[in-house]
Amino acid sequence: MPTSPSDPRAHGASGARPGRAAQHTGSGDAFDLVVIGAGPAGLAGAVAAGELGLRTALVDAAELTGGQFYRSPSPALGARRPEALHRTWSVHADLLRRLRRCPAVSHLPGHHVWSVVRDPGRADRWTVHALTGPDGADHTPVRLRARGLLVATGAVERQLPFPGWTLPGVVGAGGAQAMLKSGLVLPGRRIVVAGSGPLLLAVAASLSAAGADVPALVEATGYLGYARHPGALAANPGKAAEAALHGGALLRHRIPLRARSAVTEAHGTPRVEAVTVSRLDRRWRPVPGTARRIACDAVAVGHGLVPQIDLATALGCAVRRAADGTHAVVTDRSLATSVPTVWAAGESRGTGGAAVALAEGELAGLAAGARLRGAPVPPARTARLRRRIARLRAFADAMTAVHAPGPGWPDWLTDDTEVCRCEEVTADRVREAAAGLGAHDTRTVKLLTRAGMGWCQGRICATAVACLATRYGASDAGPAPDRRPLAAPVPLAALAGLPAGRDRTAEPAAPTEPT
Repeated sequence: MPTSPSDPRAHGASGARPGRAAQHTGSGDAFDLVVIGAGPAGLAGAVAAGELGLRTALVDAAELTGGQFYRSPSPALGARRPEALHRTWSVHADLLRRLRRCPAVSHLPGHHVWSVVRDPGRADRWTVHALTGPDGADHTPVRLRARGLLVATGAVERQLPFPGWTLPGVVGAGGAQAMLKSGLVLPGRRIVVAGSGPLLLAVAASLSAAGADVPALVEATGYLGYARHPGALAANPGKAAEAALHGGALLRHRIPLRARSAVTEAHGTPRVEAVTVSRLDRRWRPVPGTARRIACDAVAVGHGLVPQIDLATALGCAVRRAADGTHAVVTDRSLATSVPTVWAAGESRGTGGAAVALAEGELAGLAAGARLRGAPVPPARTARLRRRIARLRAFADAMTAVHAPGPGWPDWLTDDTEVCRCEEVTADRVREAAAGLGAHDTRTVKLLTRAGMGWCQGRICATAVACLATRYGASDAGPAPDRRPLAAPVPLAALAGLPAGRDRTAEPAAPTEPT
């Protein structure tokens, strides 16, 4: 059975939510630093900057700190032991204690940042535009003014479509874990976990511990590829211990691991009832004659993570292409981006996990303190953090290379498989646009098919659409990094500056200039 509010495993004093900060009303610039994202990187960065005396705003769309990794149950559920769902909760709890003792940091939950602009004529002044409430539903515009920015916006799951992936019961692997961590519920009773990447191990273990039957963990790449990165493995012995821990959980819960395999079809009416699992060759093409059907009532699937860099690219920050085809923000040793007074940390620099995000957030917060306030920072502290980041990033780069999707995965698809579920664009329409109508890049494919023009704005389907377009004749090799003026849905009233909204400065509110 899933863990519930009445389950003693889930109860205890959570301390997961710092009190909502009072509005800052100082004169001039309200903040020295605005940290966008309250996950591990953002939280560590805000605390480090605040302890140096920087007036810091920690902004996040969620009501609770911790991001996806340290996601915890809603206070309304009355969970008394949220740490039961986390192995490193003590790290997060320590940061929360420091945050509460730091009056320089204002935690602003429920703030959906939709744009960041440089103030006209002020190279070192920024205005952050946000909407408040669940999903920004309050439509109350808020402006935060600051001298510097720390982008810690995390990542989203990468989804590769397959026939039946739009059936009810098919959820993201991270989504299934989020349901458990925040809602104490499971997406089903018999759950196949599939995709690629080490997150699948943690998902399968946590779902099983919560009472789910996991008939298979289906990994598209396997783990032997790590042997090609002995230096990264030797520098991170704790990763081997972590893998052994998850492996022990699989054995304890009798979860079979099917390496070099994938869910190539989901079946059921009106919701998923079974999946077809096929062996894959080295290019991720299904091997004929290897298909096997597994009964289930839910599928948790994800093929790694994609850095969420919308705001960074809108600011003009330089990006790099990672080994798995995703894009990440480029920084220097102090995590400063190519745009002055803008820093980046965590998954926005490339997926790597909570440990590296915590170290990078702390280093970025210290760097911001030194740059914006001239705060003294012990050289030994920054040197220690840089060594730790270099070591953890070496493993993260190896992980990205090992679990990079193979080019043959589109062989899973049928002509009528929906690739863009928001606009219901099928694989054959993408092929027609690229091969029949002469679309030479993914942007043209988007214009001809509306793929990526729906509610998610391509955040879910961009990778799949770009791979298919390239396969069928388009010239670009993958999705370009997002560069969009609006990072979240926003009502026209907010764009027009009506109402003017709450300005976190003592200056009178003025209509927002068009982006």
